[in-house]
Amino acid sequence: MTTHWPWSSVVATAVLQVLGVAIGGPLLVGMMRKIRCRLEGRQGPPVHQPLLDLRKLLRKERTKPEAASWVFGLAPLVLLASVTVAAAVSPLLATYPALGWSADLFAVVFLLLLGSVFLALGALDTGTAFGGMGASRAITIGALAEPALLVAVLALSIPSRSSNLPTIVSRSLEHPAWLASPERLLAVVALVIVIVAETGRLPVDNPSTHLELTMIHEAMVLEYAGPDLALVKLAEAMRLAFLLALVATLFIPWGIATASGPARLALGLASIAGKVAVLGAALAAAEVLVAKLRLFRVPELMAGGFVLAALAVIAGAVR
Repeated sequence: MTTHWPWSSVVATAVLQVLGVAIGGPLLVGMMRKIRCRLEGRQGPPVHQPLLDLRKLLRKERTKPEAASWVFGLAPLVLLASVTVAAAVSPLLATYPALGWSADLFAVVFLLLLGSVFLALGALDTGTAFGGMGASRAITIGALAEPALLVAVLALSIPSRSSNLPTIVSRSLEHPAWLASPERLLAVVALVIVIVAETGRLPVDNPSTHLELTMIHEAMVLEYAGPDLALVKLAEAMRLAFLLALVATLFIPWGIATASGPARLALGLASIAGKVAVLGAALAAAEVLVAKLRLFRVPELMAGGFVLAALAVIAGAVR
């Protein structure tokens, strides 16, 4: 993968991908909030408001609960580092990312799960009732979503005979008919369900609520403040942007750079930014039309995602 391309291009691609996700993530969240507000008949904050919020939080004092240990402060760093590494090695702008040989779908899933587990540990480390409640709910949903995600990954790997992301994207470009196959369509629906659960979006969780009986992610980060809270919010925005970018790359790979060069990288950046913006707008519009599910109904949604992923594997195996 990366040995076929100049090292300078590989490094530039990794840096652009990380910066794109780091800057584009908060902007994506701001755009989705703006779309929801407009569809609900409200003006809403500006699109760049999440960036202003991050700047404000970074200037505040760091606080720590008395009962918390070093795990509390480490959790935001691990959460941010996991999504940063995943964004650097994944083929978002080009098919030759840094350490592309290690950009395995299962490895990316492990990185994202690692960040989620540490955030839950940080919430438990506070010793508060809200932290424990949010952590238990988040881990329960994660345990239900991970099987569907892994089976969907397996469905994507069958046609390409590989779970390596650059290989999947490259072979999909060589065989466009794969993108419209039944197993791909089933897998993308399963992945969207998993992404909604992993990023705490409606109908699984409501990112804009602070009601004690309904919040999941917000309950885990109630004790964070200042720079630590900024890292958590940045990492969550980056995770949303990265997952949408990954779905766009796997199922709509056209526009990704297949050769080195500034012009091709610029085209790849514009292409992925446009596709993520469209997916984010569609997700925001869908959130206006749905209500939050009760917690005991979430397993039914996750089971539906798992069934779709399993059908995708079966359809791919019998072709």
